[in-house]
Amino acid sequence: MSSSLPARKKPDPIDSDVGRKIRMQRLLLHMSQTDLAQALDITYQQVQKYENGRTRVSASRLQAIANALEVPLATFFENSSTRDDSSGARLDTGRSMGAFVASPMGLALNRAFARITDGEVRRAFLSLVTRIAEQEGNREQVLPPPRQ
Repeated sequence: MSSSLPARKKPDPIDSDVGRKIRMQRLLLHMSQTDLAQALDITYQQVQKYENGRTRVSASRLQAIANALEVPLATFFENSSTRDDSSGARLDTGRSMGAFVASPMGLALNRAFARITDGEVRRAFLSLVTRIAEQEGNREQVLPPPRQ
């Protein structure tokens, strides 16, 4: 007797992107999955599924999420990097950027940066980080590949 279980389907990249943005907004508000679930009258497990992109969010539910997170609905579609070009590079860059911003370190960096009120200090910090990133990129190009 063979198993007739359906194969697991990968989440659609747009659903995953929307889920990451829901998670990011929730974390920026210091809101737990349980808090969001209670605001929506659903379980926290359902919130997890939305955030992981495993379950698609209906239009009406997405509007309710936007209301609970106090953001416009368009927030979940702005700067969407899920448009796949012929190389797929933009899709991968968007995923890694979204993952970083939603990570604990990314959130801490964003919160700390947002607390800097002096515009000149903010510009100097951004310039410093940009130069460090450029140096890292140059170092990777100059270094020979690791021996195997």
